[in-house]
Amino acid sequence: MRLTAIWHNRIFPALKSNVRAASPSPSPFMVMVRKEMSDHIRSWRFIVLLLMILLTCFGSLYISITHLPEALSNANDPNRDFVFLKLLTASDGSLPPFHVLLGFLGPLLGIGMGFDAVNSEQNNGTLIRVMAQPIPRDYLINAKFTGAIAVIALMFVSLSLLLTGLGMIITGLSPSFEEVLRIAAFVFICIVYVAFWLNLSILFSVKFRRAATSALTAIAVWLFFTVFYQIIIGMTARAFAAPAGSRGSYMLQKFLVTLIDIAPGKLFTDATSTLLIPSVRSLGPLSIRQMQGAIPSSLSFTDSLMVVWPQLTGLIAATIVCFSISYYLFMRREIR
Repeated sequence: MRLTAIWHNRIFPALKSNVRAASPSPSPFMVMVRKEMSDHIRSWRFIVLLLMILLTCFGSLYISITHLPEALSNANDPNRDFVFLKLLTASDGSLPPFHVLLGFLGPLLGIGMGFDAVNSEQNNGTLIRVMAQPIPRDYLINAKFTGAIAVIALMFVSLSLLLTGLGMIITGLSPSFEEVLRIAAFVFICIVYVAFWLNLSILFSVKFRRAATSALTAIAVWLFFTVFYQIIIGMTARAFAAPAGSRGSYMLQKFLVTLIDIAPGKLFTDATSTLLIPSVRSLGPLSIRQMQGAIPSSLSFTDSLMVVWPQLTGLIAATIVCFSISYYLFMRREIR
């Protein structure tokens, strides 16, 4: 009995305190990141957006599976050997492929996760309490972005693994190494694309005090690039049209095509289409001399990556610029 009392009163508390002291305490930044991830996962907003993407994914997968035998029976198709890529690109016209629908839903996911990242904290009074703690100020804005992008990356990686697993069960085949690389690159581009809209919405959340104003501004920017951007460029082309065949007409056409190509949605569509359809050899117009003698075939993963390298770097650069501006504005903002 005496030994038991000594164990419970002296030895066990000492061992427990030593273990607690030896275990490293999590850093404040990681605590804030885990808190942001938990808030996103538990929010109904994220759950609704996730269900929308899942519904779109399964709908596109069903259409591609029903259209898959017809697509694989085409002997003139240079992409018929890439079965798992066909699951993401094959369609019968009733529903666009998954990567096209993702270019439409991805901005909504990014905007929905970031439009009230900062201003909601300030309106609820929690921002002052967090800033009163002995932590660097930039931990908050960095944790907002890191937590949201971690949830987005986890969602897209899980979704790609789910699609690959269903494809293996349905077709009875396993993906080749090149198909795995292309799907992984597709997932990375999706994460970068959603991260751009996430940073843009966080920027508006820092700039505007009300969450409704930041949400409407972000949606207006998305609608501008999705609907009105090409219409404005087309009207500009007709207004300043030069005589056909002249050098001025060629330069104007090239400039307008460049303006269309730098839109975020166009960058995403071009990059994903080239990676998921290996037979795409160029994203710009080809002359008759360039197409003469060309044999329809698929490019290697390295060649396709070189084709989409400008689009990929453009998306990454736009994401970094938006985050840098929001970081600068937040660090210079007076919080009361």
